[in-house]
Amino acid sequence: MNVTVIGTGYVGLVTGVVFADLGNDVICVDKDDSKVERLSRGEPTIYEPGLEEMLARNLNDGRLAFTSDLDSAVQKSDVIFIAVGTPPKEDGETDLSQVQAAAEGIARAMDRYKVVVNKSTVPVGTGNFVRDIITRNQRRKVDFDVVSNPEFLREGSAIQDTLAPDRIVIGAPSQAVALTLLELYAPLEHPMLITDVESAEMIKYASNAFLATKISFINAVANLCEKVGADVVQVAKGMGYDKRIGAAFLQAGLGFGGSCFPKDTLSLIHTARKFDEDNELLRAVVRINDQRVPRFCRRIEERLGALDGRVIGLLGLAFKPNTDDLREAKSLEITRCLLERGARVQAHDPVAMDGAKALIPELELTDNAYDAADGADALVIVTEWNEYKLLNLERLKSLLTQPVVFDGRNIYSPERMRQLGFEYYAIGRGTIK
Repeated sequence: MNVTVIGTGYVGLVTGVVFADLGNDVICVDKDDSKVERLSRGEPTIYEPGLEEMLARNLNDGRLAFTSDLDSAVQKSDVIFIAVGTPPKEDGETDLSQVQAAAEGIARAMDRYKVVVNKSTVPVGTGNFVRDIITRNQRRKVDFDVVSNPEFLREGSAIQDTLAPDRIVIGAPSQAVALTLLELYAPLEHPMLITDVESAEMIKYASNAFLATKISFINAVANLCEKVGADVVQVAKGMGYDKRIGAAFLQAGLGFGGSCFPKDTLSLIHTARKFDEDNELLRAVVRINDQRVPRFCRRIEERLGALDGRVIGLLGLAFKPNTDDLREAKSLEITRCLLERGARVQAHDPVAMDGAKALIPELELTDNAYDAADGADALVIVTEWNEYKLLNLERLKSLLTQPVVFDGRNIYSPERMRQLGFEYYAIGRGTIK
C-alpha cells in the first residue's frame, strides 16, 4: 500500500518506519528540511532502541523516503496519516494548529479518493474538524474519509509497541473505510477494535488519563507510607497481584512526565469543562503530580540545610529510560529548584545530556555516574536507567563527601543501602540511616 505520514516526531517516524518494514511504500513528510536531510541519510532524529537499524534497512530497500514536498507525497498515496505535534495551550486545551495546517495541505494536493487518518493525539471532535478543513480547502472536489487511529506507543519501546500492540483502535465512519486500515495492519495479527470516530478519539485520552491516575494514586499512598512506616514497594506489590488492579504503573516516584500523560490529562479536563462536566478526579490527579518535585526538593533541603554552595550529583535527565526525551522531565524541574537555591548540579544521563544542557546551561555534565557523584554532598536519582541499578555502590560511597542518597525511583534495596552505611531517602519507604 502507498502511505504518507505527515510529521517525523516520535509517532510519525516510528509509524512510517514500521509500515515500510511491513512491506508498504512509505513517504514521511516534514517541513524541517534539516530533519529530512538527516533522516534521508539514515540518521535518526530521536533516540529509540532498534530505530536506527530499521530506518537504514528500509531506506536501502527503497520502501521508505523522506521529503518536505507534501503535494507530491499526498498525490502518490492512498492513505495519509497526520502525525504532527498537538502541544497543550496554557489552559490545557490542545493546540490543533499543526493538524489544521496538515489538513489544509492535504486538501490542496488531493487529486483522488484518499483515506486521511488522525494518528496524532487529538480531542473528541477533531475528526469532524479535519473533515471540515479539507472540504473547505479542496481545489478539486474528490471524495475522502477521515479515520481516527490513535497510537499507544511508549517511548523507549515504541518499535515493539508498534509491532506488537495490545490493541489497534480504528475509528471509522463505515466498515468499508475501516477495511483499508485493517488491510494495512493485518500483518501484525493483533486485536483490532473498530469503533466510531469519536469513541476512538476518547479511548486514547481515557487510557492515558487512567494510567496517570494510577501513578498519582500510588504516589498519594507513598506519602502516607512515609508517615506510618510502611513500604510502598511492598504495598504496590500486594496490590498488583490482584488481577483487577495489576502491577503496571504502580511504581511510586517523582510523578509522570513526558509528552503524553501531562498534556492528555489536561486536555481531557479541558474537554470535560467545555461540555460542563467538572472532572474533579482528574484535577486531583494533576494536583498530586504537581506536588511531587517540590516535596522531593524539600526533603533534600531539610537534610542538607541551606543549599547555597552545595554540590549535588544527579543521575538521569530523560523523563524515562531508553529515550532522550526531556519533555516534562522531572530532572529539569529538580535541577532548576536546586540551582535557584544556590547549589551546583553535576549530572549524567546515557543519552539526554546535550538536550538538557541546551535547556539549562548552568548544568554541569559528567562522563559517567561516578563522576557525577565525585565530590558531591548528596546523590539524587531521577531516571531509573538500568546502568544506575548496577553501579558499584561502595565505589559510589567513596566518591561522595557524605553517603547521602535521595532516590526518586526506588531503584535500590533499603536494607542493602543500610548495610553499606548510606543515608537513604527513598519514596514511600521512610529513611534509612
